[in-house]
Amino acid sequence: MTDTPPLLLASSSPRRRELIAQLGITPDLIWSPDIDETPAKAEAPHHYALRMAREKAAAALGRLPGAVILACDTTVTAGQRIIGPPTATDAEVAECLTLLSGRRHRVHSAVCVIDTGGTVRTRLSTTIVLFKRLSPKEIAAYVACGEGMGKAGGYAIQGRAAGFVKSISGSYSGVVGLPLFETRALLVTAGIVAA
Repeated sequence: MTDTPPLLLASSSPRRRELIAQLGITPDLIWSPDIDETPAKAEAPHHYALRMAREKAAAALGRLPGAVILACDTTVTAGQRIIGPPTATDAEVAECLTLLSGRRHRVHSAVCVIDTGGTVRTRLSTTIVLFKRLSPKEIAAYVACGEGMGKAGGYAIQGRAAGFVKSISGSYSGVVGLPLFETRALLVTAGIVAA
């Protein structure tokens, strides 16, 4: 039996580290890629998520010789509009929640694995989430807690925003940031996880 190759997780997200630990995996290296995350003109949201995951993985090539690389991207959309993570102001978080209030939205979580032979494989998980209608006070309270800053769609389903979710159809872990079914399948193929 051959030794398991090392694993590089190309992400700075503590949530992804926690999720991958649920599979019994501890990455040998965690490295945060710095790439241009601007959507291309007229790019479909699921194509965007897959491209981001591939580009994050590719940026990590050579960081840990002989390693399998795992990267992921989570993209929230309302219709065809990509709702990027708020990064600067509370007003951005409030805008995200106002847009999602009382409606269904999609969360595309793309996973990319590059194995030790350089083969690139991707999987996509798409989940439909329905939020309750949010009052201005609910939005203001959520913004004030600070939880939505830097999160796809301006919310964290594993935190206080769980109370806004009327229904979810798809992968809960995908909405958190790493769809575990798809991730495990790719890591089995790459020799990280036993089949």
